[in-house]
Amino acid sequence: MEQERPGTPAGSERGRVEWAVVPSAVGPLLLAATERGLVSVVFHADARVRERALERLAGALGGELVELSSGRLAEPIRQFAAYFDGGLRSFDVKLDWSLVTGFNRQVLRELADTVPFGAVVGYGELARRVGQPAAAQAVGAAMGANPLPVVVPCHRVVESDGGIGGFGGGLETKRKLLALEGVLPEPLF
Repeated sequence: MEQERPGTPAGSERGRVEWAVVPSAVGPLLLAATERGLVSVVFHADARVRERALERLAGALGGELVELSSGRLAEPIRQFAAYFDGGLRSFDVKLDWSLVTGFNRQVLRELADTVPFGAVVGYGELARRVGQPAAAQAVGAAMGANPLPVVVPCHRVVESDGGIGGFGGGLETKRKLLALEGVLPEPLF
């Protein structure tokens, strides 16, 4: 089903941002993709969160927002379902990195390329890997700015003392993702 967002200009296929809300083990996720690839994943995508996220995407990307559950999103949706069913360990979808730049992009690419399913890395270690050993706090800020959580696995970044650290999707969501990957025991509640 295709639905044009009110207030967005009619545009070409190139400027179109397709989006869908899909169910997951951590609640509804909003997925959005441009012609370049998956551009955004948003946790807890109830109506209020979805509207705010779509407004931010429209402002940042300037394209026409179209609700669509096929086309560009077909493969990301399939892979998210497989991940949450326990059958996928590594996402293989095109990514559009246009919502993140500079140091944040460098850190997130390093994370995506070097921290596999079932593994974790410390904020300080990730800072060291990108040549900025004193930038652990900046790595934390990069994780908070990650527009592609789960696919770019910021949930795998933890504190060096064994704490799980923060998470934009909430600590319970981070615990569930780490449990799904076998890093933590399943949450009791």
